[in-house]
Amino acid sequence: MKFQTIQIQNQTFLLHPTGAMFWKEKNILLIADLHLGKISHFRKHGSAVPQEAILKNFERLDAVLETFTPSKVCFLGDLFHSFINNEWILFSEWVSRTKVELLLIVGNHDIISPLKYEEIGIKLGLELILDNFLLSHHPEEREGLFNFCGHIHPGVLLEGLGKQRLRLPCFYQKENQLILPAFGEFTGNHILESTKKVKIYAITKKEVILIN
Repeated sequence: MKFQTIQIQNQTFLLHPTGAMFWKEKNILLIADLHLGKISHFRKHGSAVPQEAILKNFERLDAVLETFTPSKVCFLGDLFHSFINNEWILFSEWVSRTKVELLLIVGNHDIISPLKYEEIGIKLGLELILDNFLLSHHPEEREGLFNFCGHIHPGVLLEGLGKQRLRLPCFYQKENQLILPAFGEFTGNHILESTKKVKIYAITKKEVILIN
């Protein structure tokens, strides 16, 4: 897989095709909107989502951790989609074999008791400030800070000469903010406006591409 390397305030960030972002100087992996449990939730209510899709989230997590070997993973909210279901067991098993520090910045979907996360060794917070960077779930604008966030599930709509249309997830960077794409399977995306003041890094299955 090919990723994009970008510089923000003299720090180096690697944008990965899974939607994860690696902060090189801090050795931290940032992941937004995993929405574990969503597939099981859909299946319970009759949606024809293949059972195998559940394992893809964990395969993606393992793959990106193997690529970057971070010392910490920071989930930027909406780690688990709703109430506990059978995917919590898979997640607990994944945590037990993952030898890195795990932090959850609580999002609007994170309604599971904090005690459950603490039981399996995950720290929780409402936000995190590192140097001049603010890590949050919802997009925030705060003077003097560059914001990394999720929540929006940003996407971009590409149109070809033959009127073909391709909808892709993306990293969406503004002057003082970068919104990460949703990491999880079957999370969908929200098309954001492309302007001269933003940089859009579209994601394919194999690479991250700056398109404007």
